[in-house]
Amino acid sequence: MLVVLGLGYAGWAAARQAKATGCAVAGTARDPASLAPDARALAIPFAAAAEAIRTATHLLVTTPPTEAGDPVLTTHAAALAAALAAGTLRWVGYISTTGVYGDRGGAEVDEATVPAPGQPRSRRRLAAEQAWRDVTAGRAALDLMRAGGIYGPGRSAFDDLRAGTARRVVKPGHAFSRIHRDDIALAVLAALAQDRAPSPRVLHLVDDEPVESATVTGYAADLLGLAPPPAIPFETARETMSPMALSFWSENRRVANAATKAALGIAWRYPTYREGLAAILEQERREGLAQ
Repeated sequence: MLVVLGLGYAGWAAARQAKATGCAVAGTARDPASLAPDARALAIPFAAAAEAIRTATHLLVTTPPTEAGDPVLTTHAAALAAALAAGTLRWVGYISTTGVYGDRGGAEVDEATVPAPGQPRSRRRLAAEQAWRDVTAGRAALDLMRAGGIYGPGRSAFDDLRAGTARRVVKPGHAFSRIHRDDIALAVLAALAQDRAPSPRVLHLVDDEPVESATVTGYAADLLGLAPPPAIPFETARETMSPMALSFWSENRRVANAATKAALGIAWRYPTYREGLAAILEQERREGLAQ
């Protein structure tokens, strides 16, 4: 039984693919009634997830930490302890963020790089990672899945371009790492299928080509047959950016993934933004959602 604690954008993609393989799946949501019908059929309220956790063999945790800590650990500590003590729970996958590495001035980080988070939200993520290390130590395999910027259908450069809100901000040498939603699901399914010793492992859920944001926006515009938005120097654009946006632009790193793909025995379905965007557009057109 796989229990996905957080049937959000990436969590639902992983749950859907696991279910398609014949795996028994349940998931949580703060408000199951707000989910699409197929996701709602798997969902239980987060507050009522204790019994599902006690019987789970695998847990995928996508819920972000708060200032009070990881909500799974603070709400369902007793159920989790029972599952671990019984030996029922064999694997935990925790979706974290590459933000735990902080600013590296454009240098590369790999799975063995020591984290150095610079933002409060990234420090909370690293603290949550450590809490899961402590809880699972010697009792279950733990995969700390540090993800880049997540995109996919409904969450891509196409949406901003169609809405007329896309901006092509230029900051030479400043690269972002990304991952398609369905490649997160691919990695999750590969990881939970492995029979590993009860130890922690760091995985990087990022594609093969970190690039500048402006490059992705321009490519998406080309696919839509639109003129790309005018280039805006970062120093100009920053004047109207939110504090959250500025925090993302304040950090620059290139995230390697070779060790992750080797450990999982996978190649990404969408190794770069080019394949990812092309697939999104093809799906949108097939479903009548785009010209």
